[in-house]
Amino acid sequence: MHDQCVITAHDQPVSVPASVFAPGHLGALTRFLPAELVDAILEETRTQQKRLRHLPSRVGVYFMLALALFPSLGYTRVWDKLVAGLRPAPVYRPSEKALRDLRRRLGPAPLKALFEVLAGPLAQPKTPGVCYRRWRTVAFDGCTSIKVPDRERNRGWLGKVSNRLGWVGYPTVLLMTLCETGTRGLLGAVFGARRHDETFYARKLLPLLSPQMLLLADRAFDTNGFLSAVADTGAQFLVRLNPRRRPAVMAVLPDGSYLTRLGTLQIRIIDATLTATTAADNRICEHYRLATTLLDHRSDPADVLVRLYHERWEVESAYLALRHTLQNGRVLRSSDPVGLEQELWAQLVLYQALRVAMVEAVESIPGTDPDRASFTIALETARDSTIIAHTSRDETPAMPVGAIGRAVLAELLPKRRARTSVRKVKAPMSRYSSSRDDTRPPTSQTITSLTIDIHDAANTPPITPAHQDQRRVRRGAGRTGDGPRNQTFQLMRAEPQRVWQLREIAQALGYSNIKSFATLLGLWTSEGLLRRVSRGFYTLATADPAQT
Repeated sequence: MHDQCVITAHDQPVSVPASVFAPGHLGALTRFLPAELVDAILEETRTQQKRLRHLPSRVGVYFMLALALFPSLGYTRVWDKLVAGLRPAPVYRPSEKALRDLRRRLGPAPLKALFEVLAGPLAQPKTPGVCYRRWRTVAFDGCTSIKVPDRERNRGWLGKVSNRLGWVGYPTVLLMTLCETGTRGLLGAVFGARRHDETFYARKLLPLLSPQMLLLADRAFDTNGFLSAVADTGAQFLVRLNPRRRPAVMAVLPDGSYLTRLGTLQIRIIDATLTATTAADNRICEHYRLATTLLDHRSDPADVLVRLYHERWEVESAYLALRHTLQNGRVLRSSDPVGLEQELWAQLVLYQALRVAMVEAVESIPGTDPDRASFTIALETARDSTIIAHTSRDETPAMPVGAIGRAVLAELLPKRRARTSVRKVKAPMSRYSSSRDDTRPPTSQTITSLTIDIHDAANTPPITPAHQDQRRVRRGAGRTGDGPRNQTFQLMRAEPQRVWQLREIAQALGYSNIKSFATLLGLWTSEGLLRRVSRGFYTLATADPAQT
């Protein structure tokens, strides 16, 4: 799928002329964001300058990217970074107002178009950690910790968080991305106000899925409608379910997983408990209920899929790099929605360009996992090369990568170790807020052993981790073997080919209210779990797991 990557390295050295276009560079990253590409996008979005003056539109695009590269500096200081390596040649130094006007003239359209050119799968399918079997693993997730200035226009767009004491904190943007888990590169992104939930924004990215992808997602994306929409794209999925959901047990598979239906969609459920033992002899247990369209237990064993689900956390690492390494946790600059859109697209362009450089570097050494490339080293090298205006490829046959790639390869991270620690909110509402999970160690500890127990469908234990709401535990949340639905299916699976009469099912299960029980059977029939043969007669919709 590497041919899907529409961005390639610029083949010729990028020279910076001593003219008004001289500040139009981004150091070593100019190789992946050449002037020809920027000019083509400016022409496409009709944001090219009408008259050539001191600040052409091309320079404005690079200036916006430089603002994202140096988030702690003001406009004129960032400009000085762009022109520092061009001296002693005379370079125009604009005022802060002129640079603000340049931003307004450009708007968000060229930065958004530039991101759409860069976005896409980055690695070859054979690169370690990129694919599971024939599918490229991708993940959805949202980031809600991007803070913006507390201005009236921003509040009108994004709103604010309130509690019993009134409005608190800064307004925040909800950023939703589709991430390639093997490289942490982005296939697409949308953002907006938090008044909409994550699935609202994720649906806008569904056209980016393909039959060659396997989607990983957490419990925020487990609704029936969203999973059906994912399946309609042809992509496979492995999604964690909310523990309060009780899927109907249609057929039990030899590995302990079972088949069920969500409307017309047939899926497989895996109930598993993971027990991790750390070097300090701490034992951490957590229950997972996973839903997947990979129905064959022979080619996709339950324990393998449970281990694969861990790859979903790579999107969290992507947000860590974007929000805390690149932005350094700072509040964005812009005081109006148009400026915020422009600023966010610029940061996403910069992030993706850095990932392109990192993937190119690790793929130059076959067998190197992209996890070993340091985002911090790539970022600092890009900053240094921007200051000295180092924009040429400067490569050799022995090392066919740019300055960023050489820096990354010189200090590859060690192979990833299995570790665990308490989950903490990076930007809490209160400095006195406690962690959400007190059962994990407060500092990172090495996992010495990991045990995966797959539970039989009829004997799945209730989910009772210490951080779960105890009211849910008292209601029996998490047990799949309870309730009239699974009791009915367990009875009917004893003779899967038989046509069952309503009254005999009710009598066998001890239900005296026939009318109420008939309503339940009608509901399960509408969900595709049962098939109505005639009035008062039913059979299982899927009688034999071999039929799948």
